[in-house]
Amino acid sequence: MEIKKYPWFIKEDIDAFFALFQNNLANFVVIAITMISIGYPADIVYSKVIPGAAIGVLFGNFYYAHMASKLSVKENRLDVTALSYGISTPVMFIYLFGVMKPALDFTGDPQIAWKIGVAACFLGGVVESLGSLVGTWIKNNLPRASMLGALAGVAFSVIGGQMFFHTYEAPIIGIFVLAIILVGLVAKKQMPFKIPASLFAIIIGTVLAYAFREANIGQVTEGLANVGFYPPLPSLTFIEGLQYLFGPMIGLLAVLLPISIYNFIETMNNVEAMSAAGDSYNVAEAQLFDGVGTMIGALFGGVFPTTVYIASVSAKWTNAGRGYSIINGLVFLLASTFGIIAAMSKIIPLPVVAPILVFVGISMVSQAFSSVEEKHYPAVVLAMLPYLANYLQSKFASSAPEALEKVSSAIIPLGQGAMFTALIWGAILVFILDNEFKKASVVSFIGAILSAVGLIHAPKLSLFFDYKYALAYLIIGIAFIVLNITLKDSEDESQLQKNLMVD
Repeated sequence: MEIKKYPWFIKEDIDAFFALFQNNLANFVVIAITMISIGYPADIVYSKVIPGAAIGVLFGNFYYAHMASKLSVKENRLDVTALSYGISTPVMFIYLFGVMKPALDFTGDPQIAWKIGVAACFLGGVVESLGSLVGTWIKNNLPRASMLGALAGVAFSVIGGQMFFHTYEAPIIGIFVLAIILVGLVAKKQMPFKIPASLFAIIIGTVLAYAFREANIGQVTEGLANVGFYPPLPSLTFIEGLQYLFGPMIGLLAVLLPISIYNFIETMNNVEAMSAAGDSYNVAEAQLFDGVGTMIGALFGGVFPTTVYIASVSAKWTNAGRGYSIINGLVFLLASTFGIIAAMSKIIPLPVVAPILVFVGISMVSQAFSSVEEKHYPAVVLAMLPYLANYLQSKFASSAPEALEKVSSAIIPLGQGAMFTALIWGAILVFILDNEFKKASVVSFIGAILSAVGLIHAPKLSLFFDYKYALAYLIIGIAFIVLNITLKDSEDESQLQKNLMVD
């Protein structure tokens, strides 16, 4: 048998690179703007937080290129796409407003607050790595429709939906760029001069933005002023931060534990999505090195955990290999070190970047449905719904609580721990559709336990924050057991009657 040599780079890697880089860039733009707006100085953001995260991203991109090579050799095929790697958008927002802001509010010192954030990030990496011990078991026992449906919920609301809104903030630019993305990446038509669709969209969109004055030329000057030298420097800052984290800021652990668990489940979901798309990676290995990458980033000042990216499937759709992952890691390191990220975040308008992330959302939702049995489609849809509540909660719970309450008083508790809730309801419906009511009862009891300890339907870890949710899951769990016994007795009686008729 001929041994095929897996290439380092193919032309399809170009589109995947731009999609992944812009995805990461969008997150880093949000990080920079938000951290500065809540009180962190630009020096900490540009010289510590972003370079530290870039080191973590570099490690992960390189390692997942290595995993792609191993899979190519194992299966002797060349059409293997490396897993994408970056900062999870939902986790990023939790760390921004659940860790970094409270730490700064409590200490009043950005330097100390940053150290607490570094410690929180390092601890999150430890939890991610520990997830590798149970990740494979969860993957083998949790229905695919449940996992992909939960992920599709994130893709639809937090990524595709939110970015679709941003696309329309500058309609002349955003709609035109979106059309390019749909033609080039969804319909896979060739762009003029064979330019990769993502690059073509960014160039045309940026030119149009300044031509139609949707962007101010002063943004270019402001962006270039941020160019400089911000080398990533290792330190043991997290040790000092841990003293605060396990001291006066111990309450943050109630935020860190569930969001870290969420992070390794998100990795599991994204690896499962890639498996459905044709590349079956080892879940435990991915979870372990997600955690390692997060810890390495923290050692260089990063404060945001990294994970297998939701954009992995969109890279698979473009038929990319491993080159896009390697280039992304290198370019991101250079861009953060020399302040290019800071400059680009000012120069390229968000409506130019947003349509690329709309494509990521489209590909993830489409993949969820195409990868499961048709009878499990309802489970995918059901699993998507909790993240709609999470999206509304994250946007309006603080700024417009009364308006949110008028829509429904259940939005906030349903949005808390939305990933777990999505997995639970997706699994319950799959087992109902498969007539496995005993398994449905087990999942319901798990829901009761998660509710009881505050991992879902509660703002923090606490026993019976609202007992009604735990009781509700307990009741349906018992109901499924009764239904399972009833149906079994009915089937036994039917079989007995058939036997008597034969005799």
